[in-house]
Amino acid sequence: MTAAIHSSILDRIGGTPLIELRRLAPNGAARVLVKLESENPTGSMKDRMALAMVAAAERDGRLAPGQRVVEYTGGSTGVSLSLVCAVKGYPLSIVTSDAFSREKRDHMAALGAELTVIRSDAGGMNAALTREMIEAARGITAQSGGFWTDQLNNADQLSAYHRMGEEIWEQTGGRVDAFVQSTGTAASVRGVAEALRARRPDIHTVAVEPAESAVLSGGASGVHRIEGVGAGFVVPLWDRSAISEIVAVSTDRAMAMARRLAAVEGLFAGTSTGANLVAALAVAGRLGPEATVVTVMCDSGIKYLSTALYRDAPPSN
Repeated sequence: MTAAIHSSILDRIGGTPLIELRRLAPNGAARVLVKLESENPTGSMKDRMALAMVAAAERDGRLAPGQRVVEYTGGSTGVSLSLVCAVKGYPLSIVTSDAFSREKRDHMAALGAELTVIRSDAGGMNAALTREMIEAARGITAQSGGFWTDQLNNADQLSAYHRMGEEIWEQTGGRVDAFVQSTGTAASVRGVAEALRARRPDIHTVAVEPAESAVLSGGASGVHRIEGVGAGFVVPLWDRSAISEIVAVSTDRAMAMARRLAAVEGLFAGTSTGANLVAALAVAGRLGPEATVVTVMCDSGIKYLSTALYRDAPPSN
């Protein structure tokens, strides 16, 4: 059978597979399925939301042909926007930080983005860094007359995650009892949870956040190293009504699980995925063998080879 010919790389966003864990899930636990978002074009689930934000702005006239796009990002959103803007012909200014991986910054630059890199406090992520990046993006927007996608406040991305929730429902044949996802802008956990709950209101939905900065759980803001999540304050798109449970996972546990996921299941992912699996396996143990838990492989571990996640990984036995 002849493979389909696509008109654009953007046609390959979404439609990612579910993979069942075979060795990580303990005996007597629920089936754990992982949504393989690393199969999106840039290797990240953020391709979905970047395309949704740009397409919505094109439709309603906020983004004119050839206008500059501006965003602040830990990296994955920036890479995804770089791809979308390269294909659609928009110049792009990205505000990011040395707190995030070199691979992500190099990927953005390779796709044509202009980078402003904000210095972090010893490579850590916290609320002050997030706010400094936001203000830098605000200044670039004012100076350039660009369109600021403003991901922390942009509800246009929710539609992308509603579609992701529909994919999960269809792929499982409606057999899903819990959904687990780490929280950055909160759009992915909220959007997927809303879609699944529209199908089955009693689905157990779990938001994961860094234990060092567990603000959604009522804790203090702090410094952590789980890239792409944990802004350090309650983000505007957060909706507690869509979430059954909040689980805090430390950076160390998230990193250890990401390494174990690669070594045991052959799934090579980043730290936020490790945090997802820590929480998902705990939920699976509680729900038992008749249930199904779905979580997300947010992106590829290739984005983190230069970071402490894999650079400083202990040698395998």
